[in-house]
Amino acid sequence: MKTTVTIVRVFLGLLLVVFGLNGFFGFLPQPPPPAAGGEFLGALMAGGVMSVVKVFEVVIGALLLSGRFVPLALVMLVPIAVGIVLYHVQFDLAGGVGAYLVAAMLAGLLWGYRGSLMPLLVTRAVPLADRPALA
Repeated sequence: MKTTVTIVRVFLGLLLVVFGLNGFFGFLPQPPPPAAGGEFLGALMAGGVMSVVKVFEVVIGALLLSGRFVPLALVMLVPIAVGIVLYHVQFDLAGGVGAYLVAAMLAGLLWGYRGSLMPLLVTRAVPLADRPALA
């Protein structure tokens, strides 16, 4: 299991770095989006949202590749992956195979790192300043 998780982590990290950098340098040709999807993407690009998303993709990919702060990277990736999947479900269902693969890899990694992520699921978190001092 550990080897599988590592392979998936590295592969997902590579995908994120490559496609994140592609958003800035355009070295991989992209098929034209459907009409409504193109309008949506155009609005995101005009507002600068896509640049922020691409920066996050590169940073998250680098964290996954390095093996450092992996649970944080996975949590940061969830809203990006959800947005990509929802875009493809709404505008380009058949063209979203890569998005569905990324979502499946993310789900597998979230399961693989569940031990590190479980502390996020406490019902009542206590702020650090309110915790009793250590003796």
